[in-house]
Amino acid sequence: MKQRRTEKSLCFKQYYKWILCFVLTLYFLASFLVDHDQDQDQEDKSSSSRPNPLLTNPKPKLFASRAMFESNIHDHKLGFAPQRPNIRTDVFNNLKIYVYDLPSKFNKDWLANERCSNHLFAAEVALHKAFLSLNEDTRTEDPYEADFFFVPVYVSCNFSTINGFPAIGHARSLIDEAIKLISTRYPFWNRNNGSDHVFTATHDFGSCFHTMEDRAIADGVPKILRNSIVLQTFGVTYNHPCQEVENVVIPPYISPESLQKTQENIPVTKERDIWVFFRGKMELHPKNISGRFYSKRVRTKIWRSYGGDRRFYLQRQRFAGYQSEIARSVFCLCPLGWAPWSPRLVESVALGCVPVIIADGIRLPFPSAVRWPDISLTMAERDVGKLGEILEHVAATNLSVIQRNLEIASVRRALVFNVPSREGDATWQVLEALSKKLNRSVRRSNSYL
Repeated sequence: MKQRRTEKSLCFKQYYKWILCFVLTLYFLASFLVDHDQDQDQEDKSSSSRPNPLLTNPKPKLFASRAMFESNIHDHKLGFAPQRPNIRTDVFNNLKIYVYDLPSKFNKDWLANERCSNHLFAAEVALHKAFLSLNEDTRTEDPYEADFFFVPVYVSCNFSTINGFPAIGHARSLIDEAIKLISTRYPFWNRNNGSDHVFTATHDFGSCFHTMEDRAIADGVPKILRNSIVLQTFGVTYNHPCQEVENVVIPPYISPESLQKTQENIPVTKERDIWVFFRGKMELHPKNISGRFYSKRVRTKIWRSYGGDRRFYLQRQRFAGYQSEIARSVFCLCPLGWAPWSPRLVESVALGCVPVIIADGIRLPFPSAVRWPDISLTMAERDVGKLGEILEHVAATNLSVIQRNLEIASVRRALVFNVPSREGDATWQVLEALSKKLNRSVRRSNSYL
């Protein structure tokens, strides 16, 4: 009996070992399969996030007569992907920027008017706030460590009491006063005549500081600024007096909060029921009261040619909720006004409407981050009369490809100024552009001596 008990005990121990080995084998196998699936998912997401090249399919994929009904407003929400509260700085070659603390009359005093922070020229305010929000790896409080010096002067917040538009007649004198202040109080401007100093010029003709092109061309860039760097919304691909200065083309300001609110109110299954959309100033008679031709007659031609066309939703009156109309539209017209650029460019991209850019020679912001040919249409001003025919062709060929490219989150993010800054946003793109101009940095040049 004793021998039998011993045999049973040995048998039970052997059986227990086999069960333990089997359980451990299942555990390690399951762990391997889970890890492998997660890696594969990450690879799939990475590959699917790459932008598709713009293709022209000779076989129609989408007929124009059906475009506005078959083009869904969203396969998913176009909301901005969650971002880190600040931006990584190691990609900018250890760039450091110093922000001058100027008297409040140059900037903060203008914020008493709430419009100063929210209108289409407000990138000058947003950039100032975003630079102040940078962490110590990029923004330095020691000017001797700085590669660049940001001069925060707001010139676009002096709103006319007559028509409400920004009046910038004071801009040149205000900037001149700021430069005199920093050049007497600090030694840095005088080291190289301000070549490492950065300014903003976020209105019609940028660093010329005039709202009308003929006046802007006549006066050109102020001499005191011509050695500096200007972040400006104006840019063209041909020689122009208003870009005879080192410059970076930036997008106009659109409130990220307003875009987010519009996106949140879009029903997931809602279809884009407007085929071609434009709301804004369209002169019935193109010659302005000043004797100048507004929009080089382009908007007047659009109105006269397509004002009665049921495919086109054209409105001349203002409407506070017009972003919701953009979100309902397949094509959004972005014709020039007094200047080539338009806030509609940012709004259209952010809300997934294909921008139709009608402004000869326009230079668009951040082309390395935003592949404009892949997400927009560019039309010559002289071809406005063929607008309907051209859009019919696009709708019947590569519209779906353009719309897929518009859904890439990094594209939308690159055109929006956030406070605090976020990785990949418009402030990030400005820093990226400045990192390519480090040859202007006195600190860098001295380090090689």
